[in-house]
Amino acid sequence: MADPDRKNWQALFDSLTAEHRQSLLNFAQYLLSCQPDSASAELEVADIPRPQSESVIGAIRRLSETYPMLDRAKLFNEASSLMTQHVLQGSEADATIDQLETLFNGRYEDSLKKER
Repeated sequence: MADPDRKNWQALFDSLTAEHRQSLLNFAQYLLSCQPDSASAELEVADIPRPQSESVIGAIRRLSETYPMLDRAKLFNEASSLMTQHVLQGSEADATIDQLETLFNGRYEDSLKKER
């Protein structure tokens, strides 16, 4: 990263509240997990139950593991939009997680239809 970019990121990060800093770090970790790796994705849906108390970032991670065959880059815009609504607009975590589950499941169903 170029030095001016690094300084800009640092200034932005420093201006956030502690809670928003943590959300930004969590989201950056999610983005990192979305980068393609050399291993091929499994085709089966993993049966990972939803924990009783789960964060939105935790749900994104769980759903990414549940549906490893989905192209995470394609899900990025919608998932990041839901994450933004949760963090910046204060939408409830449970409602956001429900929407994320619907999003991931819908994309999975769409991929099954395309294979047929």
